[in-house]
Amino acid sequence: MTPELRHMLRDDDLNHEEQKQVLELAIKFHKDRFYKQPFAGPQAVAVLFDKPSTRTRSSFSIGVAELGGYPLVIDKSGSQLGRGEPVADTARVLDRMAYGVVWRTFGQDRVEEMAKYSTHPVVNALTDDFHPCQILADFQTIAEHRGGVDNLKNQTIAYLGDAANNMANSYLLGGAVAGMDVRVAGPYGYLPRPDIVADAKRIAAQTGGSITVTTDAKAAVEGADCVFTDTWVSMGEEAEYAIRSKPFWGYQVNAELMALAKPDALFQHCLPAYRGKEVTAEVIDGPQSVVWDEAENRLHAQKALLTWLTGKARGDESLLA
Repeated sequence: MTPELRHMLRDDDLNHEEQKQVLELAIKFHKDRFYKQPFAGPQAVAVLFDKPSTRTRSSFSIGVAELGGYPLVIDKSGSQLGRGEPVADTARVLDRMAYGVVWRTFGQDRVEEMAKYSTHPVVNALTDDFHPCQILADFQTIAEHRGGVDNLKNQTIAYLGDAANNMANSYLLGGAVAGMDVRVAGPYGYLPRPDIVADAKRIAAQTGGSITVTTDAKAAVEGADCVFTDTWVSMGEEAEYAIRSKPFWGYQVNAELMALAKPDALFQHCLPAYRGKEVTAEVIDGPQSVVWDEAENRLHAQKALLTWLTGKARGDESLLA
């Protein structure tokens, strides 16, 4: 196998078969948390945070350690990046010490710049545009509740709320790669960028999926296998909640809306959740909710992704399955 440097910067950086490989590997890690240890040594992976985090920090820190490595966790306040050092300079330094970089940051251009100067895999742990690691965990959760990764192609998923955010973008691209029927619903002014929708539709045409963008919450949920939402206000906008939340009340995931989905439909939320706002307590704490499985699967999906990317970079086929 020839070494091939690959990064995960947006959801369509994996094709259909590659996404399937990573998800199947994630399920194996769920069954055996020490299934493979590509970073035994320990080899370090730099895990950078420009934004606050609970699940991302926990899952990547624990995950790298369980892969036999050392998670070098660096916060914005504790790095020269936070003081204006060029991304390219940081990338060159980390590349000589670490065996990969995971970065939770703001602009998508930042992780792309990091990848440009890295000879090891770079993983987008969340940007303003995409959240690909969350989508892998979400799809792993569906697969585990729906009879395996091969059944993802038979799923209809609906995302409601702020459809112009990173989660909506990632559901569109990741769902298209999986061959799902993806429905995204949000109010006017909060719909996804046309270029992302176009990319998703192009991919869906190849994988047998479909893409629907609408302002009709009920139409999006009708007959869906899985319903997703996210907070209506992103980090840093909390002071504007009363104003920003007004357009979204018609997209709250409540019992009435869930009743329009299939009787066994799953509910997922990337967390943190605000009960009584984007979702009611009755739904997120109810029998259809799999949010805790979903949160745990961040660990397994990200370990699978790091292992797969490392296998590609080293030309080691044994790390791909």
